[in-house]
Amino acid sequence: MTELEKLRRAKIPCPETGITVKHTLCDICTPENHCGVDAYVLDGKVIKVEGTKEHPHNHGLLCTKGAANREYIYRADRLKTPMRRVGRRGEGRFEPITWEEAYDEITARLTKIKESDGPDAVAVFSGYTKWYRGLLKRFAYSFGTINYGTESSVCFDATMMAWLATTGSFAVPDMAHAATYIGWGYGPHYSSHLAVGEMQEFKARGGKLLIVDPKITPAVKMADLHLQLKPGTDGALALGIARVIFENGWQDQDYLDRFTVGQEAYRRECDKFNLGTVEQITGVPRDKVVAAAEMIAKGGPACMHQSASPITQHRNGYQNYRAILALLAVTGNYDRPGGNLPIVHSYNYQAAGFQTREREYTGATRLQSIHTPIGAGRFPAWDLFQDEFQAVELSQQILEEKPYPIKALLGFGMNLLMFPDTAKLCRALEKLDFFLDVDLFSTPCTRYADIVLPACTSFERGEMRVYPSGHAFFTKPVIDPLYDSRSDTDIITDLAKRLAPQDELLCRGYEAAVDYMFQDLSVSVDSLKASEFPVLVPEAAPPQVGLTLANGFPTPSGKFELESSLLAQKGAPAVPSYPEELYHPQGNRKYILSTGVRLPNTLHSRLHNVPVLRSLRPEPMADISMEDAARLGLSRGDSVRLTTDGGSLCVKVNPTSAVLEGTIHLFHGYEEANANALIPADWLDPCTGFPAYKSIGCDMEPCAG
Repeated sequence: MTELEKLRRAKIPCPETGITVKHTLCDICTPENHCGVDAYVLDGKVIKVEGTKEHPHNHGLLCTKGAANREYIYRADRLKTPMRRVGRRGEGRFEPITWEEAYDEITARLTKIKESDGPDAVAVFSGYTKWYRGLLKRFAYSFGTINYGTESSVCFDATMMAWLATTGSFAVPDMAHAATYIGWGYGPHYSSHLAVGEMQEFKARGGKLLIVDPKITPAVKMADLHLQLKPGTDGALALGIARVIFENGWQDQDYLDRFTVGQEAYRRECDKFNLGTVEQITGVPRDKVVAAAEMIAKGGPACMHQSASPITQHRNGYQNYRAILALLAVTGNYDRPGGNLPIVHSYNYQAAGFQTREREYTGATRLQSIHTPIGAGRFPAWDLFQDEFQAVELSQQILEEKPYPIKALLGFGMNLLMFPDTAKLCRALEKLDFFLDVDLFSTPCTRYADIVLPACTSFERGEMRVYPSGHAFFTKPVIDPLYDSRSDTDIITDLAKRLAPQDELLCRGYEAAVDYMFQDLSVSVDSLKASEFPVLVPEAAPPQVGLTLANGFPTPSGKFELESSLLAQKGAPAVPSYPEELYHPQGNRKYILSTGVRLPNTLHSRLHNVPVLRSLRPEPMADISMEDAARLGLSRGDSVRLTTDGGSLCVKVNPTSAVLEGTIHLFHGYEEANANALIPADWLDPCTGFPAYKSIGCDMEPCAG
């Protein structure tokens, strides 16, 4: 082997090998991360990825998913060219067409529907990723439709809505100054790997860690106290902890009197949850509830992280979340050092310490409509705080055409397997007059489309990104778009030129949009593109602690609302509550099924077809307790039938000591074992419309094959 061959085999970047290192980011998961990536490129192809050590967010670290970016980019099921359906919907038979042919047909079909049924008959939906959403939302409004929606209908938005009803502003934990950290539904090893180092540092300086989670996770092994509760019973636990605090006089009464409203009504709700009731509902022993109350109230300052989906995806998820937030007021840990600090989002779901004109850009072309968005009027919290349609109602409106018909759907990164009662959505997609789907890969959803357009990855385009540290990053492509794919924003701009030509700013494209949104700051697209790494925005500043307490909360009362006036106006429960009908969360069935639990090798259904990651868990498996396995005579790999009110399916089991007896945990996104098909369409939180993916009564029995 020659010296050059050795260098190339070792993938050493240098003039001799022709290997270069280019900087980009990973956008596989949530915008909370989007870690910096070094792409090793040879002859226009990525041959290796590593974390960027100079990146101020991840400092060279990548998770399992990020480390698989090369395999992700070159998946065998990448969409290569625009396609037109030639078979039945769902059959997956297409013929290749040109981009111009695709645009011509899209324009003609949507224009016809707009003229015959009105623009609101066209719905626009965004799934993952989220980087292009500002342009897509503006496109929807410029086209004229009121119906723009996203996967946030089942994910982050319920979290934001709980904060808005309670404090008026989202808040983040001030871990650097805290003595106690509460991780409620928090599993950073699998969902936010960079937080693990922060937790380790926190523990090293003597901080106390409380984890609330139905499963034993790597984070639990770091905890001083773990409350292992039944899925979906978080609200009862939070109210019970508050009662213990009040009974012992551990509350910060001065904070409650000065900065809150509704404490009397809230305390009456807490009084319903004595230690016996809490233990019966949640399964958490009494002594641990008392220990948690003392740790939160007396181990301060205390801050908390409340994960979005694990808490909100229950029938009482919204009120559960508000009950958890109330503990910050009870202990005086909101807008104080070491507690949770109010923040304002900067750009694309991320707070970076500065403000942009993102909301102004996205909403500038929204027109008044004679219609209300899909799902309006059914979910009070959603109606109060959202300008998107509630996507869980999309199927119903397509099928029933009430209060008006939906005839066309434009999907970007739409995940069919995300929705409860998946078969119902399939029937709805079959009924549409026209369905456009834009994606990276062939998916169950693209198979229902009339036109499919191939998008490209973050390695093949430029993208704007901001970070909590106050940095901004505009990446550059490290390779050319594969095959005949294009970036989502180029596709949106091309469609805008045909379907919304009056919106000149939108038609100027992505970079013009970013410059518009960042016009009040000292950075621009050109200045950011001149740097290989993220740039610190001069206007960025950390949260100003105590400002809300001094000037008043952005709520109708100007205070922390333990009793929400806005929810009361909508006829929703104003005080965080846990209704009696949920005291037995499994209902008439023997087990509680929870879907969506995290795995280290995947995110939703995005990575199941990456072979190196699929090999870590080749088959969909239900995690069950060792006790339940012994009682049913089951060993690892045996098959069981899981049955809920939504349906049934057979999967193999993985007995583990990590889950509670009487609970079943099944990860979603496997096409061959779609967990969300077990969730009925009406199994929803009545305040938000969020599906209760993570707690539904279930029966389990051995089955053959």
